[in-house]
Amino acid sequence: MAATRSVRLTALMAVPAALTIALAAPALASDGHNSGSPTRHGQDYQVGLQQLNNSGASGTAYLSLHGRQLTVKINAQGLVPGQPHAQHIHGSTTGHDFHCPDASADKNGDGIVTTAEGLPAYGDINISLTTSGDTSKAGGLAVDRMPVADANGNLSYARTIPVSQAVANHLQNLHVVQHGIDPNGNGKYDFGKGKSELDPKLPQEATAPASCGMLHATTGNTTPMSGH
Repeated sequence: MAATRSVRLTALMAVPAALTIALAAPALASDGHNSGSPTRHGQDYQVGLQQLNNSGASGTAYLSLHGRQLTVKINAQGLVPGQPHAQHIHGSTTGHDFHCPDASADKNGDGIVTTAEGLPAYGDINISLTTSGDTSKAGGLAVDRMPVADANGNLSYARTIPVSQAVANHLQNLHVVQHGIDPNGNGKYDFGKGKSELDPKLPQEATAPASCGMLHATTGNTTPMSGH
Protein backbone atom coordinates (compact mmCIF):
# COMPACT_ATOMS: atom_id res chain seq x y z
CA MET A 1 0.00 0.00 0.00
CA ALA A 2 2.81 2.44 0.91
CA ALA A 3 4.58 1.71 -2.35
CA THR A 4 1.38 2.30 -4.35
CA ARG A 5 0.76 5.60 -2.62
CA SER A 6 4.36 6.64 -3.26
CA VAL A 7 3.91 5.97 -6.97
CA ARG A 8 0.72 8.03 -7.06
CA LEU A 9 2.36 10.88 -5.20
CA THR A 10 5.40 10.85 -7.51
CA ALA A 11 3.11 11.03 -10.53
CA LEU A 12 1.20 13.96 -9.09
CA MET A 13 4.40 15.84 -8.30
CA ALA A 14 5.55 15.46 -11.92
CA VAL A 15 3.04 17.97 -13.29
CA PRO A 16 4.91 21.02 -14.66
CA ALA A 17 4.64 24.18 -12.60
CA ALA A 18 3.43 26.02 -15.70
CA LEU A 19 0.16 24.12 -15.43
CA THR A 20 -0.63 25.35 -11.93
CA ILE A 21 -2.62 28.27 -13.29
CA ALA A 22 -5.07 25.75 -14.67
CA LEU A 23 -5.42 23.91 -11.34
CA ALA A 24 -7.98 26.31 -10.02
CA ALA A 25 -11.44 26.02 -8.60
CA PRO A 26 -14.29 24.66 -10.68
CA ALA A 27 -17.32 24.15 -8.50
CA LEU A 28 -20.81 22.77 -8.24
CA ALA A 29 -21.97 24.48 -5.05
CA SER A 30 -23.98 27.64 -4.64
CA ASP A 31 -22.13 30.93 -5.02
CA GLY A 32 -22.95 32.14 -1.49
CA HIS A 33 -20.33 34.35 0.11
CA ASN A 34 -19.34 35.22 3.64
CA SER A 35 -18.15 38.74 4.43
CA GLY A 36 -15.41 39.42 6.92
CA SER A 37 -15.74 41.36 10.14
CA PRO A 38 -13.21 44.03 11.09
CA THR A 39 -11.23 43.59 14.29
CA ARG A 40 -9.05 46.07 16.12
CA HIS A 41 -5.92 44.88 14.33
CA GLY A 42 -7.10 43.22 11.13
CA GLN A 43 -9.81 41.42 9.22
CA ASP A 44 -11.34 38.03 10.06
CA TYR A 45 -13.39 35.66 7.91
CA GLN A 46 -15.25 32.42 8.51
CA VAL A 47 -15.89 30.54 5.27
CA GLY A 48 -18.19 27.56 4.87
CA LEU A 49 -16.73 25.05 2.41
CA GLN A 50 -19.45 23.38 0.35
CA GLN A 51 -19.06 20.22 -1.67
CA LEU A 52 -18.24 20.39 -5.36
CA ASN A 53 -18.67 17.61 -7.89
CA ASN A 54 -20.85 15.68 -5.41
CA SER A 55 -17.68 14.92 -3.43
CA GLY A 56 -19.36 14.75 -0.04
CA ALA A 57 -16.66 17.09 1.29
CA SER A 58 -17.45 20.00 3.60
CA GLY A 59 -15.69 22.11 6.18
CA THR A 60 -14.87 25.54 7.51
CA ALA A 61 -11.96 27.84 6.74
CA TYR A 62 -10.96 30.61 9.13
CA LEU A 63 -8.86 33.47 7.76
CA SER A 64 -7.38 36.23 9.86
CA LEU A 65 -5.44 39.05 8.20
CA HIS A 66 -3.12 41.26 10.27
CA GLY A 67 -1.19 43.65 8.09
CA ARG A 68 0.28 41.35 5.45
CA GLN A 69 0.27 38.23 7.61
CA LEU A 70 -2.59 35.86 6.80
CA THR A 71 -3.42 33.01 9.17
CA VAL A 72 -5.44 30.23 7.54
CA LYS A 73 -7.07 27.40 9.50
CA ILE A 74 -9.12 24.72 7.77
CA ASN A 75 -11.12 21.86 9.22
CA ALA A 76 -12.64 19.63 6.54
CA GLN A 77 -14.47 16.32 6.39
CA GLY A 78 -15.57 13.87 3.71
CA LEU A 79 -12.35 14.00 1.71
CA VAL A 80 -10.62 11.02 0.08
CA PRO A 81 -8.92 9.19 2.98
CA GLY A 82 -5.14 8.98 3.00
CA GLN A 83 -4.77 11.12 -0.11
CA PRO A 84 -3.12 14.55 -0.58
CA HIS A 85 -5.57 17.37 -1.27
CA ALA A 86 -4.27 20.38 -3.15
CA GLN A 87 -5.83 23.57 -1.79
CA HIS A 88 -5.62 27.20 -2.82
CA ILE A 89 -6.97 30.70 -2.45
CA HIS A 90 -8.27 31.79 -5.86
CA GLY A 91 -9.70 34.91 -7.42
CA SER A 92 -8.80 38.41 -8.54
CA THR A 93 -6.90 41.23 -6.85
CA THR A 94 -7.77 43.64 -9.68
CA GLY A 95 -11.54 43.84 -9.35
CA HIS A 96 -12.68 40.96 -11.57
CA ASP A 97 -15.64 39.05 -10.10
CA PHE A 98 -14.35 35.46 -10.06
CA HIS A 99 -16.38 32.91 -8.11
CA CYS A 100 -17.18 29.22 -7.69
CA PRO A 101 -18.91 28.20 -10.94
CA ASP A 102 -22.10 26.18 -10.89
CA ALA A 103 -22.96 22.95 -12.72
CA SER A 104 -23.54 24.82 -15.98
CA ALA A 105 -19.74 24.90 -16.39
CA ASP A 106 -19.87 21.13 -17.10
CA LYS A 107 -19.80 21.60 -20.87
CA ASN A 108 -19.49 17.94 -21.85
CA GLY A 109 -22.23 16.79 -19.47
CA ASP A 110 -20.19 14.08 -17.77
CA GLY A 111 -21.17 15.21 -14.28
CA ILE A 112 -17.74 16.65 -13.43
CA VAL A 113 -16.73 20.30 -13.73
CA THR A 114 -13.08 19.90 -14.64
CA THR A 115 -10.32 22.42 -14.12
CA ALA A 116 -10.44 23.51 -17.75
CA GLU A 117 -14.22 23.86 -17.77
CA GLY A 118 -14.16 25.98 -14.63
CA LEU A 119 -11.23 28.21 -15.57
CA PRO A 120 -13.28 31.16 -16.94
CA ALA A 121 -15.19 31.40 -13.65
CA TYR A 122 -12.77 30.61 -10.86
CA GLY A 123 -9.73 32.67 -11.78
CA ASP A 124 -6.07 32.23 -11.00
CA ILE A 125 -4.31 30.91 -7.89
CA ASN A 126 -3.24 33.66 -5.51
CA ILE A 127 -1.98 31.46 -2.68
CA SER A 128 -1.12 27.76 -2.56
CA LEU A 129 -2.09 26.49 0.89
CA THR A 130 0.90 24.22 1.36
CA THR A 131 2.07 22.90 4.71
CA SER A 132 5.60 24.30 4.28
CA GLY A 133 7.77 26.18 1.82
CA ASP A 134 6.56 28.23 -1.13
CA THR A 135 2.94 29.43 -1.13
CA SER A 136 2.90 31.08 -4.56
CA LYS A 137 0.84 29.75 -7.47
CA ALA A 138 3.98 27.93 -8.63
CA GLY A 139 3.36 25.54 -5.73
CA GLY A 140 -0.18 24.78 -6.82
CA LEU A 141 0.62 21.13 -7.51
CA ALA A 142 3.29 20.61 -4.87
CA VAL A 143 1.35 17.61 -3.60
CA ASP A 144 4.22 16.53 -1.35
CA ARG A 145 3.58 19.76 0.62
CA MET A 146 -0.22 19.63 0.60
CA PRO A 147 -2.18 18.29 3.59
CA VAL A 148 -3.26 14.64 3.55
CA ALA A 149 -6.67 13.51 4.78
CA ASP A 150 -6.60 10.98 7.60
CA ALA A 151 -8.08 7.48 7.46
CA ASN A 152 -11.55 8.90 8.08
CA GLY A 153 -11.32 11.60 5.40
CA ASN A 154 -10.76 14.43 7.89
CA LEU A 155 -8.22 17.17 7.29
CA SER A 156 -6.86 19.88 9.59
CA TYR A 157 -4.62 22.67 8.37
CA ALA A 158 -3.10 25.75 9.98
CA ARG A 159 -0.46 28.12 8.67
CA THR A 160 0.44 31.82 8.81
CA ILE A 161 1.50 33.11 5.39
CA PRO A 162 2.98 36.44 4.27
CA VAL A 163 0.88 37.84 1.42
CA SER A 164 1.27 40.61 -1.11
CA GLN A 165 -0.26 44.01 -0.53
CA ALA A 166 -2.64 43.31 -3.42
CA VAL A 167 -3.95 40.19 -1.69
CA ALA A 168 -4.24 42.07 1.61
CA ASN A 169 -6.23 44.81 -0.11
CA HIS A 170 -8.60 42.42 -1.91
CA LEU A 171 -8.81 39.39 0.36
CA GLN A 172 -12.58 39.81 0.64
CA ASN A 173 -12.90 39.08 -3.10
CA LEU A 174 -11.13 35.71 -2.97
CA HIS A 175 -12.22 32.14 -2.25
CA VAL A 176 -10.88 28.87 -0.83
CA VAL A 177 -10.85 25.61 -2.81
CA GLN A 178 -9.79 22.04 -2.01
CA HIS A 179 -9.18 19.40 -4.70
CA GLY A 180 -9.38 15.60 -4.96
CA ILE A 181 -12.54 13.51 -5.35
CA ASP A 182 -13.53 9.83 -5.31
CA PRO A 183 -16.78 9.45 -7.30
CA ASN A 184 -16.62 5.64 -7.43
CA GLY A 185 -15.99 5.37 -3.69
CA ASN A 186 -12.99 3.05 -3.82
CA GLY A 187 -10.88 5.17 -1.48
CA LYS A 188 -8.22 6.31 -3.93
CA TYR A 189 -7.60 8.41 -7.02
CA ASP A 190 -8.10 6.35 -10.19
CA PHE A 191 -9.07 6.81 -13.83
CA GLY A 192 -12.77 6.09 -13.38
CA LYS A 193 -13.55 9.61 -14.62
CA GLY A 194 -10.81 9.61 -17.22
CA LYS A 195 -7.55 11.49 -17.51
CA SER A 196 -6.84 14.92 -16.10
CA GLU A 197 -6.58 17.65 -18.68
CA LEU A 198 -3.52 18.86 -16.77
CA ASP A 199 -1.56 15.72 -17.58
CA PRO A 200 -2.86 12.51 -19.22
CA LYS A 201 -0.80 10.49 -16.73
CA LEU A 202 -3.00 11.78 -13.91
CA PRO A 203 -6.60 10.79 -13.12
CA GLN A 204 -9.27 13.44 -13.28
CA GLU A 205 -10.15 12.53 -9.69
CA ALA A 206 -6.80 13.81 -8.40
CA THR A 207 -7.23 17.34 -9.76
CA ALA A 208 -10.99 17.89 -9.74
CA PRO A 209 -12.24 20.23 -6.99
CA ALA A 210 -13.86 18.82 -3.87
CA SER A 211 -15.07 21.94 -2.03
CA CYS A 212 -15.22 25.70 -2.35
CA GLY A 213 -16.14 28.69 -0.18
CA MET A 214 -16.40 32.39 -0.96
CA LEU A 215 -15.06 35.05 1.39
CA HIS A 216 -17.25 37.98 0.39
CA ALA A 217 -20.26 38.76 -1.76
CA THR A 218 -19.17 40.72 -4.81
CA THR A 219 -22.84 41.03 -5.85
CA GLY A 220 -25.70 41.60 -3.43
CA ASN A 221 -25.62 41.90 0.34
CA THR A 222 -24.44 39.42 2.94
CA THR A 223 -24.46 39.24 6.72
CA PRO A 224 -20.99 39.70 8.28
CA MET A 225 -19.62 36.71 10.14
CA SER A 226 -16.92 36.82 12.79
CA GLY A 227 -13.62 35.08 12.16
CA HIS A 228 -11.71 32.51 14.21
